[in-house]
Amino acid sequence: MGGWGGGEVGEKNATALTVAMSFKIQKVSRCTLARNLMAESKIKKGSFVRAVREKLENSLEAKASDSRFSPYLFETKGEVVDLRGEYALVKFGQVPTPNIWLRLDQLEEFK
Repeated sequence: MGGWGGGEVGEKNATALTVAMSFKIQKVSRCTLARNLMAESKIKKGSFVRAVREKLENSLEAKASDSRFSPYLFETKGEVVDLRGEYALVKFGQVPTPNIWLRLDQLEEFK
């Protein structure tokens, strides 16, 4: 027997289709979010920035690792050397440290 009857095969197909559509919607939403962040942000490659303490300390990244951040992230000037999606690679030159990827919403222009 074939067709779209209410049997087990039909239910599995419907579940698989729902999961696939959900994944596609989430993927599109993340891409749209990244584009919107980049469009709204004044931060470009070569911009001088610093991290926003409140946004970085309460972030998922902080919860996933050591939440004790060095003061230079918030107090010194960092330069954006690359942009990818909703993230910026920032190089802090005052102190010899590795570059760090931060979300655009965790950064502000250095004044």
